[in-house]
Amino acid sequence: MKLSKLGLGTIKLNNIDEMYPGQSILMQSGQLIQFGAGIFAYNNIPLLVKRNLENIIQETLNKYDCIEISLPILQPEKIWKDSGRYDTYVNDGTMLTVDSNKGRFCLAPTAEEAVLEFAREKLKTYKNLPAVFYQIGEKFRNEIRTRGYLLRGKVFPMLDAYSFDKDEKGMVESYQKLRTAFLEIFEKIEMDVMPIAADNGAIGGKKSEEFMVISPMGEDKILIDKNSGIGLNTEILERENYEQYLREEYGITDISNLETVRTVELGHIFQIGLKYSEMMNGTYINSDGKQSLYYMGCYGIGVSRTVATLYELNVIKGKNGEPVGFALPKSIAPYKLQIIPKIEDTQKVELAEKIYNNLKQKGIECILDDREKISIGAKIKDCKVLGTPYVLVLGDKMEENVFEIEDIKSGEKTKLTFGELMEYFD
Repeated sequence: MKLSKLGLGTIKLNNIDEMYPGQSILMQSGQLIQFGAGIFAYNNIPLLVKRNLENIIQETLNKYDCIEISLPILQPEKIWKDSGRYDTYVNDGTMLTVDSNKGRFCLAPTAEEAVLEFAREKLKTYKNLPAVFYQIGEKFRNEIRTRGYLLRGKVFPMLDAYSFDKDEKGMVESYQKLRTAFLEIFEKIEMDVMPIAADNGAIGGKKSEEFMVISPMGEDKILIDKNSGIGLNTEILERENYEQYLREEYGITDISNLETVRTVELGHIFQIGLKYSEMMNGTYINSDGKQSLYYMGCYGIGVSRTVATLYELNVIKGKNGEPVGFALPKSIAPYKLQIIPKIEDTQKVELAEKIYNNLKQKGIECILDDREKISIGAKIKDCKVLGTPYVLVLGDKMEENVFEIEDIKSGEKTKLTFGELMEYFD
């Protein structure tokens, strides 16, 4: 990408939000644009970060034999009334509805009802089970108290997956498979998450776990043993039988030594069991030729929330401790290298174009800062704001036929020949 096409001038950062510095920088630099409370547009780079995350999710779930589908965002109110959740979601203001001459429709806040309608047409006998369907798409929730920019919005992309099994044993096996897949996804994007015991809330079911990352900006409080990684959401302690529940479902017998930390929830997985199958008559023909109910599981990752947290966790600071930008993980950064030539030097510009074009031909996406009337120093600062992991400056101090790239996160510099540079990002 040539930076002049992105519409960025010199980026000046002022009055950065202390709680959410990463997203504050995205807003000030025009990479995130707010249309209303909890409603945002993505500029090119965070959009591609989101897309890279979605690709990692797809590749991982496909590896675990999950099947990608697409369910309608606009859903008839009937299926929500069939499950008994319509009144709850409408009365508490969570679900947005639309009236038309064909009746009332719901903008999906989640998709348990829709996926069950879908599955009953596909999973008719025990021979079709087990199966896991997933999708990545927009969800809508009329959050009264939006907060943290992308962390809690009214419109947000989400990965939601649903498992269908013949019995409880199969449901638990599917649950463990998806749990492993989720841990793999977060490991690939270099996020240190921990699954903790959680309350099932409005989704319902028997057991659930949240995937948490420790952060002072988090709105959740959890109790955790940092040595073992065992933890639980404090919401569980509001249950009357919480001691029995923790012991039977999670093997947690003593919470006296756990410490309280703040966290951000990035994912949540549930063993739903028969809840929706019973309410919506979700059945298949078993091996005896009789109708049986599906045992279901539900699994979600907040895509926009994960993107937001990635930015917040990868903020880099200046000499005085002030936030100055990001160093995105190399596994998810859409552009690996930012090339900054001295615009007044024709030879340097031509060399930059050569490097840029050769890397693109190799499938290595990079940024060429071709903006005019902006100093090299200002462009280097802007590189940090854009989150590019490496920068290459072609200026007056450049040695002949020597290309020095700098790792933005570590500050480490590496000198390469042209040929070595072409191979460096493979």
